[in-house]
Amino acid sequence: MKQTPKEKIKFLKEVLGTRYPEPRSELLFESPFQLLIATILAAQATDRQVNIITRELFRAAPDAKSLSLLEPESILKLVRSINYCNNKAKNIRSVSIILTEQYAGKVPETREELEKLPGVGRKTANVVLAAAFHQPVMPVDTHVHRVSNRLGLCHTSKVEETEAALIAIIPEPWVVDFHHYLLLHGRYTCKAKKPDCPTCPLATICPSTGKTTS
Repeated sequence: MKQTPKEKIKFLKEVLGTRYPEPRSELLFESPFQLLIATILAAQATDRQVNIITRELFRAAPDAKSLSLLEPESILKLVRSINYCNNKAKNIRSVSIILTEQYAGKVPETREELEKLPGVGRKTANVVLAAAFHQPVMPVDTHVHRVSNRLGLCHTSKVEETEAALIAIIPEPWVVDFHHYLLLHGRYTCKAKKPDCPTCPLATICPSTGKTTS
């Protein structure tokens, strides 16, 4: 029997909630500031690579003030193995200076203020709001966008449309967990190339099962 998107949401909550009983970001952080910096670094990079870099970066500068005091060359040396290292080094230093001078070292808790920071777009802002401040927002990356469309939760071409569609059908208390469910499912099972449909626990309700091979 064909399920509505809201019926699928209930099914996903049961199945993915069992598979990921404690859904959380795979980025390692100890404060909203560290999550913000890690998320800026994570653009076009893997969480594993970011965690390797931030282990040394946060040892040298664990908060906004200490990072703002590092010389640009020192920051670049610490992040040089990441993609777009020059821009990211510049952005995280600028963010640290702004937070130190304008926010007493604290990360703002609104999307509008976050998006004013260098290197922070809507997705990065939403990650921080959801994971650090537990606000019911839906960060949409390529994994979330892909999985949502394959499952028929939405039929969208832009991530902004996917975000709006998911917010409309996911109960507010579930939103943060659902971001992680969809992201982790896309990262490890419903991959962009060669999704693992034979072992997918959602195969019975997925209209794309067996149709995506590349």
